[in-house]
Amino acid sequence: MCLAIPSKIIQVEGNVATIDVDGVRRSASVRLLENVKVGDYVIVHAGFAIHRIDEESAMESLKMLREAASLVV
Repeated sequence: MCLAIPSKIIQVEGNVATIDVDGVRRSASVRLLENVKVGDYVIVHAGFAIHRIDEESAMESLKMLREAASLVV
């Protein structure tokens, strides 16, 4: 099973982007997507941005993930 967490692109250099999720930054390949830019939200799997999503959907998903995490004991 895979958990897809929306990530915000904060920097793009060639085919590599720096992504941010709640202050945690990682690098991800963006070579599978066209025309990515700073501010886009993407779904990342195995180090590759595989899908672009709108900000509203990203925020809703992150909210639900935070709520679910708060229920874990």
